[in-house]
Amino acid sequence: MPRSPAPEPDSDTDPQRPIGRFDHIGIAVHSIDKARVFFEQSLGAKHRRTGEHPSGDFRIALFDLHDFCIELLEPIDPDGFLAKFLAKRGEGFHHLTLQTPNLAEKVADLEQSGIRVVDKHFDDPDAIDAFVSPKSAHGLLIQLGETLGPLNNRPYWEAEQ
Repeated sequence: MPRSPAPEPDSDTDPQRPIGRFDHIGIAVHSIDKARVFFEQSLGAKHRRTGEHPSGDFRIALFDLHDFCIELLEPIDPDGFLAKFLAKRGEGFHHLTLQTPNLAEKVADLEQSGIRVVDKHFDDPDAIDAFVSPKSAHGLLIQLGETLGPLNNRPYWEAEQ
């Protein structure tokens, strides 16, 4: 007898549904101006914008590579986390960001299952995000973002409505 296909998950709380959708990767660099040359001239990425993070600790430059968003991160604060990251690991991959609806619920579920979630920001309605620790994610820092503040692309669930 043929097997029936598994039903499609239909809610954000369904354990079979992915936690979110890819938004961008963050790359730590010593200088956005120097790194920008490679991403624009060698890869053909289009510069979207550059600005300072509200914390004042680092600058961000966003590039579009055929709808693949690349975020370059440059430290401003020589004692900040990004400067320390670069001193320890050098330039390269910093984080992966997933658009994640209902973030507070998802973070609670992750933590209940033993996943370490750090730097949770739920108070600013313009920048709701949290980070899955590399210790729980096989060496990757994963940013989960619910609002346009930490996201570089419009949240997918808004487009689906």
